[in-house]
Amino acid sequence: MEKWKAQSRLLVGGLFLVCFIYILNSPAINQYVSFVKGQPVTATVEGDLLRKIDGILEQKQVPAINARIDQVWKAIPGYNGLKVNREETIKRMLENGEWDDQKIVYDEVEPEIGLKDLQPSPIYRGNPQKPMISFMVNVAWGNEYLPEILNTLKKYKIKSTFFLDGSWVSKFPEEAKKIIDAGHEIGNHAYSHPDMKKLSMNRIRLEIEKTNQVIEKEIGVRPKLFAPPSGSFDQRTVELAAQEGMFTILWTLDTIDWKKPAPSTIIQRLTPQLANGATILMHPTASSAAALPELIKAAKLKGLQMGTVSDLISSKRVQSIE
Repeated sequence: MEKWKAQSRLLVGGLFLVCFIYILNSPAINQYVSFVKGQPVTATVEGDLLRKIDGILEQKQVPAINARIDQVWKAIPGYNGLKVNREETIKRMLENGEWDDQKIVYDEVEPEIGLKDLQPSPIYRGNPQKPMISFMVNVAWGNEYLPEILNTLKKYKIKSTFFLDGSWVSKFPEEAKKIIDAGHEIGNHAYSHPDMKKLSMNRIRLEIEKTNQVIEKEIGVRPKLFAPPSGSFDQRTVELAAQEGMFTILWTLDTIDWKKPAPSTIIQRLTPQLANGATILMHPTASSAAALPELIKAAKLKGLQMGTVSDLISSKRVQSIE
């Protein structure tokens, strides 16, 4: 009996060893082991795939772009690079055993230097390699045209950044709530629409802090972006905003809608200038409300995505445009 049990154990062990050796020598396992060890692959189809993947590694890699200070545009955000994820790409290619560009897997590589690594400086635009623009709406008056602007943005599924005057929020908290409820970003536009560069340090700080406080009280968010009224500021303003954890935002293109131009004038003047990284300044005016749909259409025709200012100045790539 004991002899029979011993023979049975040897037989089972032998069968297990044979199966194990067979599995180890299967093409799929050889492929995986070769991939992990970086050894040459013998399977023709899989080897061709590996060689092709390796061949595109250098071609498809896109280096990250560091944030920098430009003499004209001041702080320029960085832009993530691209690196082929070799392991995940191989796995996806081997599913069908044939090459398919759509199955290439990329990882984003952040730049070594970001906006937060730079000295406090105003930001006028996003990275020129990023195919995105942002509509920035400064709000201190013009309630009657806010619904039309919000409806247009909703229709085209676009998120924007509304820079709110603190005293306006105090007077019209329900209007401010409509903006945040629609999913838009809220920025700080000072409290009383002053000329920031003519103020004392204490008054600059008060204008910024008081606005943050009222916005946080009324709609529950704390702004991370500051847009100086009328674009008037100095380095003190930028540094005090930075102390509050905020970037100072200016604009690339201006609708000049406060002059009440015809909507067609805004469209004709701005459309040729819509380009990567642009911020477009507007207010809730009749002119901008009427021009906005055509500006959106023009941007789409140029392959530009539209997002909040924070989206624009982040280093994250615009995936769907790749």
